[in-house]
Amino acid sequence: MGDIYFPHLGISIDSLSRVAFKVGSFNIYWYGIFIALGALSGIMLCLSEAKRTGQSQDIYSDFAFIAIICGVCGARIYYLIFHGDSILDFFKFRDGGLAIYGGVIGGLLAALIFARIKGINFFKLADTCVMSVLLGQIFGRWGNFFNREAFGRYTDSLFAMALKAEQVNGLSVKGGEAIYQSHAVYPVTVFNGVNYIQVHPTFLYECVWNICLFIILFVIRKHKKFEGQLLAMYFIGYGFGRFFIEGLRTDKLLIMGIPVSMLVSASLILIGIFTVIFVQKFQKK
Repeated sequence: MGDIYFPHLGISIDSLSRVAFKVGSFNIYWYGIFIALGALSGIMLCLSEAKRTGQSQDIYSDFAFIAIICGVCGARIYYLIFHGDSILDFFKFRDGGLAIYGGVIGGLLAALIFARIKGINFFKLADTCVMSVLLGQIFGRWGNFFNREAFGRYTDSLFAMALKAEQVNGLSVKGGEAIYQSHAVYPVTVFNGVNYIQVHPTFLYECVWNICLFIILFVIRKHKKFEGQLLAMYFIGYGFGRFFIEGLRTDKLLIMGIPVSMLVSASLILIGIFTVIFVQKFQKK
């Protein structure tokens, strides 16, 4: 039996290391590689969209550098705030701890300030970049897969994913139960004498949802009716999917016992609807 097993699909991954390769004694992790691939592919797509719409590629190459820095900083700060860690741990990136919504917020703030300074339309800037954001999120979720994180509660459904218990950080096995991050409880499933936990592969659910949303945005981008339409559809589409997927996860960041990401998801949906209704009307005047 492999490190990761999909019992009802008959798929077994014999060996899956978090480490891609080493440079001397320095480990290069798959998570970092996927983040880098997401950023690189996102920049290339953004520049392509800028060229297609007759905008300056130089402006977007400048913005991409700023947006990536602000996005990573936002993702790290968001995680530290809601995970209860000290902000002094900011530079301990190799210990893990990035939150997608923090990255989105950081990138949006960077876009607002950049558009103001450069005197360009924020909504046009956002529409040009939003598919790149989705592309980065799609790659990032596969980094979660290699890290055995961002999974859901117990399931024995068709897509159930069995993780080798000893390879999941923050998991402790006590008898027939496994406790994850001190609060989530999983029944232990034994395959060939090895302890596993069966979980919802929520990283995969979100990745597939994002791919579908990406295709929709890609198709309609040439036919949009107002600047900000793609951004609004991203807010509504991603917020809707993430709201329900987040409900399956057991590693949620909480505020007063409420999952922060579910609150942010609901807020994004409302902001997206507001954008569709009011921004479209304002631009038509």
